[in-house]
Amino acid sequence: MKTLIVEDNTAQREHLERLLRERIPQALPLAAVGDGAQALIHARQEQPQLLVMDIQLPGLNGIEIARRVWAERSETRIVFWSQFKDEIYVRRLAQIVPPETVYGYVLKSSPDEKLVQAVRMVLLEEQCWLDREIRGVQARALQSPSALTDAEYEALIDIALGLTDRGIARRRYLSRRGAQNRLHGLYTRLGVEREEEPGSMFSPRSRAVFEGLQRGLLNADVLAEENAALQRWLEENPD
Repeated sequence: MKTLIVEDNTAQREHLERLLRERIPQALPLAAVGDGAQALIHARQEQPQLLVMDIQLPGLNGIEIARRVWAERSETRIVFWSQFKDEIYVRRLAQIVPPETVYGYVLKSSPDEKLVQAVRMVLLEEQCWLDREIRGVQARALQSPSALTDAEYEALIDIALGLTDRGIARRRYLSRRGAQNRLHGLYTRLGVEREEEPGSMFSPRSRAVFEGLQRGLLNADVLAEENAALQRWLEENPD
């Protein structure tokens, strides 16, 4: 079976190659690349059965690479190997995994044995394998009462980028009241007081962003990506 390793850190990439060669000969032959563009080119040309891939990569991130690979070949198996357990990545991954697709998610802080186990399960047993911490994040992100709807998550992004109620309404094609209703739903999910009363200590908007950061719904990379998307939208939709 063909395996592609996608990891921008040279030492970690070489470690992965050694580990798979020594412990999982069924994964051979191996190829390795260091960025998202190379990963897509190789995946399209060579059609590997398995990708072992970081999430934070130069150019395209691992979630976007997976989305494009699965759009063309949903049977491709992917093991994500990442230091991140942010809720946003678990949330985005759940939105793009095709039905019946087999994948894994291993934290880099885990011992090598867990990574070997995950690759074996995904590649040989055709079963999904998620790190226990990731399963906990997944349950909170998708199943708990505090799980955000897509509309509420959009509202969180919008206030983190500094949009006013009017700005949210314009960008999301809502009335101003509709934008405020989204914010109220977001505050409820995050356990934030909805109204900023005279003399209150906290701004609901700022507190919601804080809670989003604490939960891993926001981080610097996600905000940079979303800000770029907002700037493109503003250029395409001038006043």
